[in-house]
Amino acid sequence: MNSNEIEIHKELKKYFGFSQFKGLQEQVITSILDEKNTFVIMPTGGGKSLCYQLPALIKDGTAIVVSPLIALMKNQVDAIRSLSSENGIAHVLNSSLTKTEIAQVKKDITSGLTKLLYVAPESLTKEEYVAFLQSVPISFVAIDEAHCISEWGHDFRPEYRNLKNIIKQLGRVPIIGLTATATPKVQEDILKNLDMSDANTFKASFNRPNLYYEVRTKTKNIESDIIRFIKQHKGKSGIIYCLSRKKVESIAEVLQVNGISAVPYHAGLDAKTRAKHQDMFLMEDVDVVVATIAFGMGIDKPDVRFVIHHDIPKSLESYYQETGRAGRDGGEGHCLAYYSYKDVEKLEKFMSGKPVAEQEIGFALLQEVVAYAETSMSRRKFLLHYFGEEFPDDGDGADMDDNVRNPKNKIEAKDQVVKLLEIVRDTKHIYKSKEIVFTLIGRINAVIKAHKTDTQSFFGSGSDHDEKYWMALLRQVLVAGYLSKDIETYGVVKITKNGLDFIKNPVSFTMSEDHEYSESEDEAIVTAGKSSGTADEVLMGMLRELRKKVAKKLGVPPFVVFQDPSLEDMALKYPITLTELYNIHGVGEGKAKKYGNDFVTLISRYVEDNDIIRPDDLVVKSTGVNSANKLYIIQNIDRKLPLSDIASAKGLTMDALIKEMEQIVYSGTKLNIKYWVDDMLDDDQQEEIHDYFMESESDKIEDALKEFDGDYDIDELRLMRIKFISEVAN
Repeated sequence: MNSNEIEIHKELKKYFGFSQFKGLQEQVITSILDEKNTFVIMPTGGGKSLCYQLPALIKDGTAIVVSPLIALMKNQVDAIRSLSSENGIAHVLNSSLTKTEIAQVKKDITSGLTKLLYVAPESLTKEEYVAFLQSVPISFVAIDEAHCISEWGHDFRPEYRNLKNIIKQLGRVPIIGLTATATPKVQEDILKNLDMSDANTFKASFNRPNLYYEVRTKTKNIESDIIRFIKQHKGKSGIIYCLSRKKVESIAEVLQVNGISAVPYHAGLDAKTRAKHQDMFLMEDVDVVVATIAFGMGIDKPDVRFVIHHDIPKSLESYYQETGRAGRDGGEGHCLAYYSYKDVEKLEKFMSGKPVAEQEIGFALLQEVVAYAETSMSRRKFLLHYFGEEFPDDGDGADMDDNVRNPKNKIEAKDQVVKLLEIVRDTKHIYKSKEIVFTLIGRINAVIKAHKTDTQSFFGSGSDHDEKYWMALLRQVLVAGYLSKDIETYGVVKITKNGLDFIKNPVSFTMSEDHEYSESEDEAIVTAGKSSGTADEVLMGMLRELRKKVAKKLGVPPFVVFQDPSLEDMALKYPITLTELYNIHGVGEGKAKKYGNDFVTLISRYVEDNDIIRPDDLVVKSTGVNSANKLYIIQNIDRKLPLSDIASAKGLTMDALIKEMEQIVYSGTKLNIKYWVDDMLDDDQQEEIHDYFMESESDKIEDALKEFDGDYDIDELRLMRIKFISEVAN
């Protein structure tokens, strides 16, 4: 070590008590001490803050740290004050200070006591502060969370855009930008907006080898799936992220009712409750915190063992940051996300109110999340490629994801890769992924028409494969480096030098097809909760036989007794009492009392004969959130109130009301809606539909629609089905 190196190691020991630096810290600190503009890209938990704290303590003058979060500033100031006997060593300058406090801050800076001054970007725009800072020695300016400067970051703050001009007013001071998340596009943006293209750039690896990545289909049964997952990780700490406050509250309630210690956390709770819940989590008084993204900033809990995304996040940056809160100590960290394209559509709808430029960026970021969820290649490889990092197949943690552990079939796609690359080349690099795929399959949209691509000979040349296939291939070819996304016009796909070489000398290219994430869309609540576990096939057969027998005795179709999803749930959970049967999907108290005895007798005999260990924790208790609705509906149908009035009184659409009614009758309660149906259909029509359901093998609405071929609309058939189940089954 040269004398300089010995010096900074001594300072590190003196202030922080560490004997060595982590990762790139030493190189970054040397760059700052050499007065060079410096740009640091380092994942959360990598020791970013030390990179500017140590040089600030060593250098003459005061370092200004720009940070977007008041709570974080406070934590850091407290941490630095604990290293020194002088309180004035670090200060915050923001709108929360009184006049007296501001005077004290200025005095400490002028006397040379203050080494670190934390400011919010808004405070820096105040002329009096700028004038004051011009009059004192400034060692350097650190901009934390620098991605806030870029519209392409996941947390854009317009007030960050003006920083460059303010820093210029302070004279020639070096700048250090730091971020925990930066795609190549955001990196370029940060350097451009801070006017520091000459900066020394240090980029740590974004790979977290101990994290296991998994994506599951989001079904209506998601709550039982989450409960089952948490109970398999008993006593371990975890975070569940939801997009809305309402969802946070309801999931936290369901967990509590099912014996899991959990608390909610979101910006709508008052500060005292938030702080209390955060402390309970940190002190391990509770295992799970259910939160919106307001939670986690500055959470330094090293042993979070799982992070669950109940809703898919808006960008891969957010996803990386949130999953990055798991396994900080290098131990186990399970990252589980639930995905359904319906959620993506919801987010798109939500964005449609924003300015066009913002919408475009939002859509592009969201499409990357979709690509991540649907891909069947290594998720780690995909994620790291997004952050501009190549990950070798045998890299550290290579087998830590669901796609690698359960690989899909691979198919040879050499010729298709050539076709895809030629299309990108021949359409002259003007299209994003969607238009390239449309060109291949021969689908026209406004953009393609405007460029007259539909008149080219290659238009539709890939129509022997579908859109899904080409999209999957395009993603894998991007990661392989034959195509790239242009930085200037983000999202536009260009061919790389390697891609041009591939066209000349094609080599084998195996691809795996994307995942299909489909929930069965039959709106009957019945199919709503397909259990994700595998049912006991032998028992399933026996239950079907019994159902047939009971139905025959009563002279009704089998689905009237119990529906398939209910039988599947029984064959998964083995209920042996009527109370347990109430909690089976689509059963409820009325059904259990009416038909249940024969079924629980059969199951308990089967369990005993085969020494089956029952998963007693799989019975998910509901919080009764909808029970007030149900009661209201039942009472007012008894009073023969028009269904339209019942719906509007509860703020429901007609579709939602019918869904609620289906749930009520399918779980065994009678609803007499004859008064309403009589206004819609005459006796002959009612009889015709009644007879159809009586004879039919299934109660699926699409089957009924096909059978009647447009004679009745969907609502008429659904309401008749409710009337039928109510009269015949209940």
